[in-house]
Amino acid sequence: MSNLSRRKFLVTAAGSAAGAMWLAACGGSKKPPAQSAATGANAPEVTGATLGFIALTDASPLIIAKEKGFFAKHGMPDVKVVKQTSWAATRDNLELGSKSGGIDGAHILTPMPYLLTAGKITKTKQPLPMYILARLNVNGQGLSLSNEFLKEKVTLQDPKIKQIADKKKASGKLLKAAMTFPGGTHDLWMRYWLSANGVDPNKDADLVVVPPAQMVANVQTGTMDTFCVGEPWNQRAVNKKVGYTGAITGELWKDHPEKAFSMRADWVDQNPKAAKAMLMAVQEAQMWCEDPANLNELCEITAKDKYFKCSVSDIKPRLAGTFDYGDGRSVTNTPLKMHFWADKNSHSFPYKSHDLWFLTEDIRWGYLPQNTDTKALIEKVNRSDLWKEAAIAIGQEGAIPASDSRGKETFFDGVVFDPENPQAYLDSLKIKSLS
Repeated sequence: MSNLSRRKFLVTAAGSAAGAMWLAACGGSKKPPAQSAATGANAPEVTGATLGFIALTDASPLIIAKEKGFFAKHGMPDVKVVKQTSWAATRDNLELGSKSGGIDGAHILTPMPYLLTAGKITKTKQPLPMYILARLNVNGQGLSLSNEFLKEKVTLQDPKIKQIADKKKASGKLLKAAMTFPGGTHDLWMRYWLSANGVDPNKDADLVVVPPAQMVANVQTGTMDTFCVGEPWNQRAVNKKVGYTGAITGELWKDHPEKAFSMRADWVDQNPKAAKAMLMAVQEAQMWCEDPANLNELCEITAKDKYFKCSVSDIKPRLAGTFDYGDGRSVTNTPLKMHFWADKNSHSFPYKSHDLWFLTEDIRWGYLPQNTDTKALIEKVNRSDLWKEAAIAIGQEGAIPASDSRGKETFFDGVVFDPENPQAYLDSLKIKSLS
C-alpha cells in the first residue's frame, strides 16, 4: 500500500420483547437487568469473550453492556471489555485473538474490519476475516485546530484553511494534520474536509497518526496544527484552552456512520449463539445510552480511569448536544450530536451503503486498489443479517430498516454519494490519489 508507506507516523508517549416498556423500566436503575432465559439449545456456546475499546465516547455501548449487566443478562457474564492504547494496538490484538493474549472483537473504526479482511493492515500482510455486527454510533467527532489559528476562526467551509496551508507551505513547512489511523474514519473526515476546501492532503499537508487520548497533549505542545478525533478529546481541548473546534463531523455529513462493533469472523462462526447474545446486549446498551435519563450515569461510569480517564465535564456537554466550539460559537440541543440508537431506521444498523462509501474513499486515497470488488467485500464483512436477528430477539423489529441502503447521501460541499453509482462519485472528486 504505497500511500501508507509514505505516510509519516508520529510516535507519542505512551430490552426485552416489551421494547419501550423495557427501556423505561431500566432507564435509571442501578441494578443489572434480570438474567435472560437463554438455556438449553438457545444457550451461548461460551460465556465470555474479550472485547477491546479505545477511550472514546462512542465506545460507551460496550462499556455499558458490561457495567449494567446486559452481557450477563444474555448468558455472557464473562465478557471482558479491555482498553486499547491505540487503533494499531487494536489491530495487533485482533490479529492475535484472545487465545494468544489478544482480543476477539472490538469497538473499531468502521473501515478497519475491511482493511483487515483484505490483508492491507495486518502485520503478517495476510487477510484476517472480520464481521461487522453493528454500528455503535453516528456523528460525534470533531475537526479541531490549535490556538495558533484562533484568530482565523476556521469553520467547516472556509477559504482560510487553504490560506493557512498555503502560507505554511511557502515557509517550507506543511500543515500538520493529525488523525488516528490511516484509512480510518478520522483520516477520511480530515481528508474530505481539507480537499473540499482546496487543500490536497497528500501535497499540501502532512498527515500524522496520533492515538486519540494523546491528541490534547500533542496540540498543547504545538506538535500539530489541526486534528480529527472523536469525543471527548475535542471538548477537552476547548476546556483546557489549547484548541478550538472548527466543525463537528455531523456538519460535514449529517448522521454519518462512525464506529462499529466488529468481531473476528472465525470466533463468530465457531460461537454463533454467543455472538448473537453479545449483539443483543450491545443493542440494548445502545438504547440505554440513547435515553437522556441515563446521561449522568453514563458520564460517571465512562469517566472512570479504567475507561476514559477524564472528567464528566469533558464528556457530558457534547453528548447532551451542547457545543462550545471554543472560538465564540456555541449551540445547544443540536440534532447533530452523537446518537447510539433510533427506533426507526436505527443508527445502530450497519447499512451496507455506508460501508460502500468508506471503501470508495479508501480507494480514493490509495488504501485499497481501484479494482477492489467492493460488493463482494461488503457481503463478506457486513452481517446486517445477524443484526436483524438480534433486533427481533429483543422485540425491536420496528428498528429494522426497509433496506440495507440508506440511499443517496449529501455532504456539506453539495457532493452527493449515490451507492448505486459509486464510480460516478469517485470520478467527480477533483483531489484524489488512486493506486
